[in-house]
Amino acid sequence: MAEQVLTDFIRALRSADVRVSTGEAIDAAEAVKLIGYADRQRLSDTLRCVLAKSPAEKLAHDRLFDLYFSRQAIPQSDPQTQDSQEDSSDSEDGPGDMLDLMETGDETAIAMAMERAGQEAGLQEIRFSTQVSYYAQQMMKSLGVERLESEMMQGFRARTEEGQAYAEELIEGRKQMFARAREHAKQAFETYGAGATLAFREDVLAETALTALDVRDLGRMQALVEKIAKRLASKHSRRRRKKNRGQLDVRKTLRANAGFDGVPFDIAWKQTKRDRAKIVAVCDVSGSVARVVRFFLMLLYSLNEVVPDIESFAFSGRLEDVGDTLETEDFAHAMDKIINDIGMSSTDYGQSLSDLRMNHWDALDRRTTLIVLGDGRSNYGDPRLDLFREAAARVKRVIWLTPEGESLWGSGDSELHRYRPHCHTMKQVTTIKDLERILDEALSRYA
Repeated sequence: MAEQVLTDFIRALRSADVRVSTGEAIDAAEAVKLIGYADRQRLSDTLRCVLAKSPAEKLAHDRLFDLYFSRQAIPQSDPQTQDSQEDSSDSEDGPGDMLDLMETGDETAIAMAMERAGQEAGLQEIRFSTQVSYYAQQMMKSLGVERLESEMMQGFRARTEEGQAYAEELIEGRKQMFARAREHAKQAFETYGAGATLAFREDVLAETALTALDVRDLGRMQALVEKIAKRLASKHSRRRRKKNRGQLDVRKTLRANAGFDGVPFDIAWKQTKRDRAKIVAVCDVSGSVARVVRFFLMLLYSLNEVVPDIESFAFSGRLEDVGDTLETEDFAHAMDKIINDIGMSSTDYGQSLSDLRMNHWDALDRRTTLIVLGDGRSNYGDPRLDLFREAAARVKRVIWLTPEGESLWGSGDSELHRYRPHCHTMKQVTTIKDLERILDEALSRYA
């Protein structure tokens, strides 16, 4: 029982996106053996130290600890004590079914029976709030509701005042027990399922077209973007540290350890100079493209840990530097300002490239990944392919992202087919997952 308590708590942590390794789970079990379960505050502090690493994980731990250990069956006694109680109760045929529990009114026995019924019903597997009633019904079956209902029907069939009163008493008792079972299942959902439900919603949101999102989705999308940025930052920081080590330099290693008879105490590595990541984003903020740009820049500016050098420009008719606005103001307010001030003109890719050439050409160098986000529709104006070709020659890599499908490239006033030969990558992006893949690929070029 004691081991199951800790195992289920770790499962709850993992469902809430708290990363608990097998080694940390073993350390937690060893720590709990030393301190026991009696002192809840000491238990909480110990498990927080062992299992939670970041501030966000510590907050999740504290929330789940209060939820998990507030269940009535566990906090009233140490799980080791419960083990001996269960052994003795097993020898006495247990606490009985629901009818026996209602007759005795023993709150401790009822709470322990609820806990046991939840385990038998597989309550740890609950994932959605809509499953609460189902699991409550399964718990009622485990508690022996069939015998109670049989007694209730016999009371009705007796057709006497005593039988009627007894049946109504059983109905009220069953109602109260179901309410307790439902509350127990609801609490289990908050413990085990809320994190899984959030992950499911995030998966759905990540695959939803950005143009289909509305204002209600912005808050959830911002949280998802922060999580994606954290994942990318962790991945590429780790990859960079590994690559920075380089290959073993045998000559330098032998020379450095000559005083140790050649035993390699000090290892020397061949270092390969690698470029720091630099991204220059040129974004069309007119029309339907603006919504995709909003989430692209939100994700890009969340990556300052691995991309300290970011410059961004927005255009419709004329191109302007918007980096300072995005870095110094609230992001949502900054994007509204950029779209309202810059995105209301007739789109002109040629003029925007000319503005980039005249005012910001020094931003493009051999370290730069140039990312253009736009549909390439320039109202039949001169696309200035000469300037785009020159820009592509100055940078490390050119990536063009467009919200339109490939079947529309080159149709009407679209110039994408003419820009395409000068791009290393040209892809359609519709979801935040698409943006994540593109940035992951771009950053991997610097690893």
